[in-house]
Amino acid sequence: MDHPLIDLINQRIAAAEADGAFDNLEGAGRPLPDCDDPENALLNRLVQESGGVPEFVTLSRELSRLRVELQETGDRTRRREIMKDMSMTEARIDLARKAYLR
Repeated sequence: MDHPLIDLINQRIAAAEADGAFDNLEGAGRPLPDCDDPENALLNRLVQESGGVPEFVTLSRELSRLRVELQETGDRTRRREIMKDMSMTEARIDLARKAYLR
């Protein structure tokens, strides 16, 4: 079953084509880049173009921040909490890397 707005969408695309909205687009006439994951190609491209990074990269940045905080903290209770957070973050990094490489 088609989407209920498919006719309107096709109409708008045809009007834009007729008005030249798709002329002179960046990359026009060049082949599309190779894609290792065709099922998620669009999603991967959008995430990459918007500056998205894999979860393990974000977690690694958090781990670096925790290491700096640990060096700057003298309170034993807070140091223990930070080390616990570091341990959990390292485990999450390992899981995220394994999931990313699948």
